[in-house]
Amino acid sequence: MSKLVVFSFLGGDLNQGFPVVTAQLWCQNQFVPVKLTGSLPPAPELSELYRRWQLLYAAVHQRLDRNNQRIKVHSQDITNISVNDFDEVCQQLQANINAWLKFESFQNIERQLRTLLSRHDEIRVIIETNIVLLHRLPWHLWNFFEDYPKAELALSNHEYESPQLLQKSPTGKVKILAILGNRVGIDIEKDAYLLQGLTDAKTTFLIEPTRQTLDEYLWNQDWDILFFAGHSNSLADGEIGEICINQTESLTISQLKNGLKAAIRRGLKLAIFNSCDGIGLGRNLADLNIPQMIVMREGVPDLIAQEFLKNFLTAFADSKPFYLAVREARERLQGLENEFPCASWLPVICQNPTTVPTTWQELRGNFDNTKFVGKISTKGKIATSKSKFWNVLLSTFLVAVSTVGLRYLGVFEKIELQTFDRMLRLGLKEDPDPRLIIVEITEKDIQSRQDMTKGLKSISDSTLAKLLNKLQKYQPRVVGLDIYRDFADPPNKSNLIQLPTELNKENVVVVCKSRDSKYDLQGVKPPKDVPVERQGFTDAIKDPDGIVRRQILMMAQEPSSTCTTPYSLSLQLITRYLSYENIKPKFNEDYVQFGSKVFKRLKPSRSGAYQQGVDLGGNQILVNYRNTDYQRVSLDDVLSNKFDRKSFKDKVVIVGVTANTVSDTWSTPYSTAQQDYQEISGVFIQAQMVSQVLSAVLDQRPILWVLPYWGDILWICGWSVAGSLIIWWVRSLLDKRCAIFVTVVILYGVCAIALLKQGLWLPFIPSAFAVVAGGVVIIFIPSRRQLSTTLQSLVE
Repeated sequence: MSKLVVFSFLGGDLNQGFPVVTAQLWCQNQFVPVKLTGSLPPAPELSELYRRWQLLYAAVHQRLDRNNQRIKVHSQDITNISVNDFDEVCQQLQANINAWLKFESFQNIERQLRTLLSRHDEIRVIIETNIVLLHRLPWHLWNFFEDYPKAELALSNHEYESPQLLQKSPTGKVKILAILGNRVGIDIEKDAYLLQGLTDAKTTFLIEPTRQTLDEYLWNQDWDILFFAGHSNSLADGEIGEICINQTESLTISQLKNGLKAAIRRGLKLAIFNSCDGIGLGRNLADLNIPQMIVMREGVPDLIAQEFLKNFLTAFADSKPFYLAVREARERLQGLENEFPCASWLPVICQNPTTVPTTWQELRGNFDNTKFVGKISTKGKIATSKSKFWNVLLSTFLVAVSTVGLRYLGVFEKIELQTFDRMLRLGLKEDPDPRLIIVEITEKDIQSRQDMTKGLKSISDSTLAKLLNKLQKYQPRVVGLDIYRDFADPPNKSNLIQLPTELNKENVVVVCKSRDSKYDLQGVKPPKDVPVERQGFTDAIKDPDGIVRRQILMMAQEPSSTCTTPYSLSLQLITRYLSYENIKPKFNEDYVQFGSKVFKRLKPSRSGAYQQGVDLGGNQILVNYRNTDYQRVSLDDVLSNKFDRKSFKDKVVIVGVTANTVSDTWSTPYSTAQQDYQEISGVFIQAQMVSQVLSAVLDQRPILWVLPYWGDILWICGWSVAGSLIIWWVRSLLDKRCAIFVTVVILYGVCAIALLKQGLWLPFIPSAFAVVAGGVVIIFIPSRRQLSTTLQSLVE
């Protein structure tokens, strides 16, 4: 498993100590790191030791190789030393570094890290500091790196940002810009030879270029790797890096800043400075947020530079992770330390902590996962990429077809309906519809009036007659009587107000219930002598989960039914109210139209979530519930004149029973959202049905509708393809999982907005299922192939 440990040295130096040292451990696919805090004491002797080591290093190399033009010894530096003296300083430096890091507070960090790390982990250790001397210290001598053979060190400044990279098309070649600078006294021909030997790379050589030429190449082309060989220095105690691009020009990183930033933005991932004293170069280039670099800590002999480059390129191009390739190439230099002491101390990585180290395959364009074994034609790679693309499309098609099939069988129906309810409840609370008022017959009204009645009635005919007579005085446009009156009470001639007289008023609509040979053999007949033109049926339809989401506007009655009207109570009330607005209805088998508003019926068997086993007979539409209560007044208040007399004028008045003893309650999409599950009385359902049509016609409130069957299929398939391609396009497993999650969230948002703003009920659940299933298939198939290949290689 790949892990990253970042040590930050804050607020101190080697003379004062570091009061705060933090260590952050990041594991693969981990969003939040483990953070540990400690401190380190002053260690001024390290400064002196390193300074002495640095002087002796230069002197020893000058003594062993007097022709070495890379490593300079200044006249004021000591030169009369032996190799044994140098070895002793090396041992002291190593001992002092480990002794310093054994300070108890820092040891607490190390002990906790060791409990979280394994010897088999690939560990990237980054030292984050702005102090030059800390960057120069040979941290690889810390005993920690002995215990973890797959750990390697990198350096970083405190300040960094994630580089902003432009997307570029893969070419199958690693594009290398190789700058061969001032070569006086040094051999860099071997470097060029090694770069030319990379068969999957395209190397452009600039031999002792001018500043203008170098700048143009940085600006005008895309590069994956920047390579420099020649003379270089770190100036101002390591704060400034300088490269000698030819025999007369030396440039600092700041003098190439704009060109380098452009190259990084266009995809430059790695810089290799196979030249002397590169700490300043690494620090300066890190300020430009290049992902990673390799520099030499001190002066480097020709042979060491060449051997490191050869071994690194061999390991890196052979698919070895970047850090492990550097460690292997660095440690192989130890075999040359008889002639070149401390050669394995020199190479060091500089890393931007926000980036993941690149691989050779990524630099080539990630065309395949095979080892670097030779030249593979671009044509073959493009064919492989196209093959993978078509495999993705095929798997996506199969997932989409399977999803549509499952939906047709009704597998998603219940959860689709529940999701529809949740989306509907996301709407804002609305004002009450000012066109409606409900006269409710409460339990108190029933108990206070125990008149003699015939049959099961909430109130007597005489009380109902008084109510209707009183309502007419306040000029309602239409009165809907949501109370059955299939049997008349015994006549009482002493009453001046008779119910038949009140029921025959032109603006009164009465109700009946259809006879159904399957569910209701009796039905409920309308009051006697009321013409069919003022009758409306009150048949309600529940979904399989018991919730009312649909209303029937019209339906044909069975020939034997005592309720013969083809129109519902709600449609009768709507039609009469809108007639005052000079809006006439148009009735059709597939729709009802008022003005420009068309209410299309749900098609039998395949409309939205309703796929199997749901009766969509008659002219049914979805109910767009208004998240509000309705203006209401009780029977007693009307008869006792305890109400605003203007509240009935020009309104739809619906009379119905809300008493608990009358079993006329229904569940709505809002019932399940109540803390205690609550059903509402049928009269309120009727009010919702009337209100939704009037609001759509007069207030432009959305009408709920669904796509045609083929439209749903295209929507599901479209999201399946789009989601699968996005998931296929991203690289890492974590990114693929995030892509699935984000795609489903976006899909939910689109569906919710479409429902609330346009009234369009889109198939969210099947589409989300197709996205997730397609993503799992895309993730699973490569993993299965990789596992198969691994097992096959183990067998072989």
